[in-house]
Amino acid sequence: MSSFKANLVFVFSVALLATSAFATRTHRASTHSSASHASTSSHTRSSRKTAAASKSHKLHGQQAIEPARVTEIQQALAREHYLTGEPNGQWDSTTAAAMQKYQADQGWQTKLMPDSRALKKLGLGPDYSTAINAKTATFVDPPPVSTIPSEQASGFAQAAGVNH
Repeated sequence: MSSFKANLVFVFSVALLATSAFATRTHRASTHSSASHASTSSHTRSSRKTAAASKSHKLHGQQAIEPARVTEIQQALAREHYLTGEPNGQWDSTTAAAMQKYQADQGWQTKLMPDSRALKKLGLGPDYSTAINAKTATFVDPPPVSTIPSEQASGFAQAAGVNH
C-alpha cells in the first residue's frame, strides 16, 4: 500500500513540474543587435494590428440600394406627397430627407433608412407572387362564425377560457 502512495505522490509531482515547465516563458538569444531587433519587432506588431483592424472593420449587410429600388421608393414617396420632382434612381439627400420625414411622421426611427415598416406602408413590401404556392394559394376570408357547429364553437370558447 505504501508503494501505491509513493507512486501516486510521484505522478502528482511530475504533473506539477510539467505544468510549471510549460507555463514558464523562455527567451531565445537574439543574433540581431538590440536596435535591429526593436525595429523588426515593431514592424511585426504594426502589420499584425493592420491585419486585425481590417478584419474587425469589415462592412456587413447591404451597403447601397439598387437604382431600380430607389426609383420605386421615390415614386411611392412622391405619391404620398413627401417628394417632388421626377424619380432619378439615386439615393440623394432629397430622397433621404423625404424618407426621414415620412418615417418621423409615422413615429418610427429616422436614423436608419429605409425602415422596413415604411417600405411596407408605402406598398413596397416583399413580393410573394413568385413563391412556390403563389398560384395555388387561396386568400379568402374565413367562414362566418354562424357556420361553425355549436359544439365546436363551445370547445373554442372553453379552450380560450371565455364563457358564452
